[in-house]
Amino acid sequence: MQTGYILLATIAVPLLTALALTVIPSRYPNAIRVLAVATGFVLFGLSLYAFFAYQLSSGDQFQFELRWTWIENIGFLGENGITLHLGIDGIGAPMVLLTGIVAFTGTIISWKIDYRNKDYFVLFFVLVAGVFGVFASLDLFFWFFFYELAVLPMYLLIGVWGSSSVFPTFARTKEYSAMKLMLYLVGASVFIFVGIFAVFVEAGIGTFDLPTLYEVEFDENFQKIVFPLFLIGCGVLAGLWPFHTWSPDGHVAAPTAVSMLHAGVLMKLGAFGIIRLGMQLLPEGADFWMPALITLGTVNVVYGAISAMAQTDLKYMIGYSSVSHMGYVLVGLATLNPIGVNGAVLQMFSHGVMTALLFAMVGALYDQAHTRDMSVFGGLAQKMPRFVAFFSIAGLASLGLPGLSGFVAEFNVFVGTFQTYPALGALGILGAAITAVYILRMLSQAFFGPANERWADLKEMSHLEQAAGALLIAFIVFMGVFPSPFVDRIADSVLRIPGVG
Repeated sequence: MQTGYILLATIAVPLLTALALTVIPSRYPNAIRVLAVATGFVLFGLSLYAFFAYQLSSGDQFQFELRWTWIENIGFLGENGITLHLGIDGIGAPMVLLTGIVAFTGTIISWKIDYRNKDYFVLFFVLVAGVFGVFASLDLFFWFFFYELAVLPMYLLIGVWGSSSVFPTFARTKEYSAMKLMLYLVGASVFIFVGIFAVFVEAGIGTFDLPTLYEVEFDENFQKIVFPLFLIGCGVLAGLWPFHTWSPDGHVAAPTAVSMLHAGVLMKLGAFGIIRLGMQLLPEGADFWMPALITLGTVNVVYGAISAMAQTDLKYMIGYSSVSHMGYVLVGLATLNPIGVNGAVLQMFSHGVMTALLFAMVGALYDQAHTRDMSVFGGLAQKMPRFVAFFSIAGLASLGLPGLSGFVAEFNVFVGTFQTYPALGALGILGAAITAVYILRMLSQAFFGPANERWADLKEMSHLEQAAGALLIAFIVFMGVFPSPFVDRIADSVLRIPGVG
């Protein structure tokens, strides 16, 4: 279990499940649901093991390594060629755990899917396999392959199982949102594709193997030219302003579990790509361009928070809140100091679990009320006390309440930012203050105060929804109260990134 087979299993299990689902007749929807949830549980167990079995004192840059040669010694490829090279460091380990948590809770939430649930789960598990592959891949070819595998199913998952939104002044159909998301992300992938082949050609050693390429000293001017390709290409998926507009629309149109994966995990692929492909491959390019990234990241924080404050639709509020919170990730990375980058990775995990919880709760409410307009609710704490408690914990984590995961992550980001860019650190604090305003206002308006008789028939969440929410809350509290398992793993790998220090 100390070998890369544990990582291979996280990729193979969802793919094999997708294959198995294709042969189960659609007239057995409960069998499909049971297999999906069982697979989610297995993935959660594998990811939990990979995280806690990661050895802090091993001295190796990557652990759980596995290398299978696919193509070698053909034409322009050297002896290393293209390999299925898997492994994780202290940055990849919490991302693998995050994926397992969100995938498992997503399958639980998806139990209620009735329409073509077999097709839904096939696409769902293909997407999950792609995400695990990105976090585990140490070969540029397979990294990009899994990146695209994670993105492409989103189009159908939103376009077929999503929902359209109609507002007084405009409408957003699910087809529009799915196409917008796909155009943005596939267009951004072109930048990554060009950057990968530029690195391959410039290195001149005929390999896509990342640890080997990390040893190459690329020309400084080459790094300055190519780094923006990775920054923009991966930054679009991370919600980088001004390329973020696909994200809130995609969040709102997606079915609940897909929104959980979208905000909880997929956006992290972009930030992870900036680290793995940009900062680690091209450190001098990163040093040159980071002032631009921290400026854009600060805009993310403030703009996203102000936009979230203006929303009345709960999903749009969370969507713009995600843009704001991913801004903290980008700001932390751009500090290029250990505590700031540590905070960025912590924020990736924290935002993943708390946003997955927020979207799960909104889905539970929408299934009964058939509206997400927070202005029409009131007094829901009297009818749905556990729902309101779960939603409140996620909201308080979002605004950075001590004792919850958001505080640990944002504190590190703020300290790192004030060490390098004090003025932008102050703007980050402003973003956190605005977050507190819209979260507390939403809780007051929708969940407390006098009860609205219109919602007298609302019932508490289902037991499955409560189970999924409880698991997400467990990790929000675990990281908030006992962050050292995360910090210790992340810190060792952050110090290995060239230029961070």
